[in-house]
Amino acid sequence: MAGEKILVIDDSPTILKVVQLVLTKAGFLVNTAADGEAGVAAARETRPDLILLDFVMPKMNGYQVCRALADDDDLCDVPVVLMSAKGDQVGERFVKVMGIVDYITKPFSPEAITAVVSHTVDKYTAGELVDDGAIVDESDASSPEDLSDAADAAQNARRDALGELREGVARAVAASVIAHSAFLDMDLDSAHLVEAARTALGDNRLEALLGEIRVAAPELADEGDAVLTGDLTVVPLADILTLLQSQQQTGVLTVTRGGAKVELFFQDGRIDLALAVGIADEFKLGRFLVDASGLNVADLETALENWQDNPTGLIGSNLVKQGAVTMEELHEALSRQTSELIYELLRWNYGRFTLRTAEREFPAAAEASLNLTVDGILMEGFRRVDEWHLIEREVDTFDLVFLRNDDAIASMGRGRLTREELAVLELVNGKNSVKDIIRHSRMSSFDVSKMLYRLLSIKLIRKRVAPVAV
Repeated sequence: MAGEKILVIDDSPTILKVVQLVLTKAGFLVNTAADGEAGVAAARETRPDLILLDFVMPKMNGYQVCRALADDDDLCDVPVVLMSAKGDQVGERFVKVMGIVDYITKPFSPEAITAVVSHTVDKYTAGELVDDGAIVDESDASSPEDLSDAADAAQNARRDALGELREGVARAVAASVIAHSAFLDMDLDSAHLVEAARTALGDNRLEALLGEIRVAAPELADEGDAVLTGDLTVVPLADILTLLQSQQQTGVLTVTRGGAKVELFFQDGRIDLALAVGIADEFKLGRFLVDASGLNVADLETALENWQDNPTGLIGSNLVKQGAVTMEELHEALSRQTSELIYELLRWNYGRFTLRTAEREFPAAAEASLNLTVDGILMEGFRRVDEWHLIEREVDTFDLVFLRNDDAIASMGRGRLTREELAVLELVNGKNSVKDIIRHSRMSSFDVSKMLYRLLSIKLIRKRVAPVAV
């Protein structure tokens, strides 16, 4: 396995980006298309070994794409895995229909999509399919042991060849990124490498291959000195996180914007802790401790006051010593806080980042030891970014004020709303802004905005129109 061509057809740029990063890292050759028509054209051009297909798309939906593939003699036997959102009325009833051999429900984890693709590729490219779905190898002249040895040798040879190719590409792309974006604070004469990388790969491949780049010239930096620095408008945070994971880096990545600063602590490419200053209250640890432990706000404030009287060590550890929370509750709260901070950072379209590597992890991060995977966080983070883009079409500022449509609420009834939606609805009174609702509800801005968007879409609330100045 590895080296097989995968075509991903989805109208979500986030899904395309994440799946491409995950499967490229797993060794597959990934091509993408943003709608059904482009997907069919790409399939005819490259004839992939497997197609990952979204069902709900513009121009051609998943069903129409499958019909087009089935009518093409060169593509009719290409296996298709359907990607459907939770709640879509597709899935099992479409499996084994016009080339669809399996399906996976969004949102999915990096491990899940890799497992589905690997299993399907192994199953449908190992030999010829017969009617009962069993795989038969075309050659029966060799013994099973000989076939196994030959397969192992071929796989090892392919892995070595791909490794050498990947290293060469990585060096060229690294030079391209350095020259293009001041990815490192270095001045390299690499014009010929830049041109070679662009000619061979094209600009669109740079981002997907960032995870393969080796950190250039680490010997130039002493322990604790910055080895990577740059601008988020040029190099997105997701690419930096993927790079650090790929290289199993240990150190701290500092991201700043205005007066806000977030530090992400890495240990062998995994995230162990995030610490922040200058951020909104919703990202502070207290909110997550209340959610994780059931500790009421008054008790939490008392515990924090006790710590402030003798502020030694970390706040969380002192709360555990005081018996205010358990170690498990603290770990859960820190995990949620760290994840939420990274989700927010992924929305930052400007700011600065700096990486400082270290031989050993910082004590605070080593004590927390959250061991969060970058792939898992990016999958959820990109999903949220997509949702934010949709939500912000209506809830475009936290200064908005909403009015309740009491007749619509009475007609619909409250039983169809979740407890959280009811809590937000109660805070809609024609006076509270979105910012006020976030503060009073003690929910995240993402959760509150998502619920307001839903309440607005089913016409239970409406925007208050500001009076026109005369």
